[in-house]
Amino acid sequence: MSENDLPSNWGRWGDHDERGTLNLIDDRARARAAAEVRDGTSVSLARPTTPVPMTTGAALTGSPATVPAAVMQVVNFNGIRPMATTDSLLINTHNAALTHLDAPCHVPVGDQVYPGVPLPDAVTPTGVRHASADSASDGIVTRGVLLDLASGGDSLAADHRVTGAELDAALDRTGTTMHSGDAIVVRGGWDFNQPMTQPVPGLGLSAVDWLDQHGAALYVGDIGDARPPSLPMPMHQVALARLGLPLVDVAALDDLADRCASLQRWSFMLVVAPPRITGTTGLAVNPIAIF
Repeated sequence: MSENDLPSNWGRWGDHDERGTLNLIDDRARARAAAEVRDGTSVSLARPTTPVPMTTGAALTGSPATVPAAVMQVVNFNGIRPMATTDSLLINTHNAALTHLDAPCHVPVGDQVYPGVPLPDAVTPTGVRHASADSASDGIVTRGVLLDLASGGDSLAADHRVTGAELDAALDRTGTTMHSGDAIVVRGGWDFNQPMTQPVPGLGLSAVDWLDQHGAALYVGDIGDARPPSLPMPMHQVALARLGLPLVDVAALDDLADRCASLQRWSFMLVVAPPRITGTTGLAVNPIAIF
C-alpha cells in the first residue's frame, strides 16, 4: 500500500482538530453506551503496575520491554511520625508495563502532527500544544465491543498479523452490531510487556482499514503493532497518526473476556477517564467496562 493509499482523516474535522475519531462519539453514541448497562457490574481493562522504588539503590528497570520502569516511586517518609504520608511518582507513560492512552501527537507523520500541524508548533520542550491527551480530558464514554481473537484463554501466534477479515469474523461470532462511535476492544491473549527482541502479534493495514470503515472512535487492545515492526506501523503510524484514532495500549483483557463469555454479551459501556493533566503525549488510564 502506497503512502497516498493510506487512510486519513486529516482535514475531516478541520485543519486544527485535536480530537480525531473521538469526534464520532456524540450524544447518540453515549446513549447507546448507557443502554448497555443492565446489572451494574464492572471490569477493569488495565493491567496492575507495581512502582519501582527510587530510594533503594536498585536499577531503574522493572519492565523487560522498556526502561526505565513504567512507574518509579519515592515515599516521602523519613521514619518520624508524620501528620500524613505522601509519595512522588515518576511515570514513563508509553511503557509496555503500563496501560495508557496515546494522544494523536504521540507519533508524527514526517514533520507534521495530526491533522497537518507542524511538529515544532505541536510539541515543545515545555509541553504539548496541539493534539495532546487534553482531547480526552472530559472523559470518554461510549459503547465498547470486545473482539476476542483467541477465545477460550488462548493466544495468537507470535508471528500473526490480524486482518480485517478476522475482525469481521470475530464480530460475527459475537452476534452484535458495531456502530460509528463505538470503541473496539481487541484481545489477542498477549502480555505485551516483552523484551523488544521478542516477536509479538499485531494488527495489519487491512485491520486498520476495517476500523476506519466501521467508524471506530477508540482502540483498546492487548496487542497493537507487531514486533518486529513493519513500516508504516499500522496502529501507530496510520491509525493514530493519520486517522487520529486514540489508542489504549497494553490493556489487560482476560477478565473482560471471561465476563463476556459468562454473560454471552460482548458489548458494554466503556468509560475512560484520564487525569486532567495538560500538555502530554499520553496518560495512564484505567478503562472500565460496565455491564
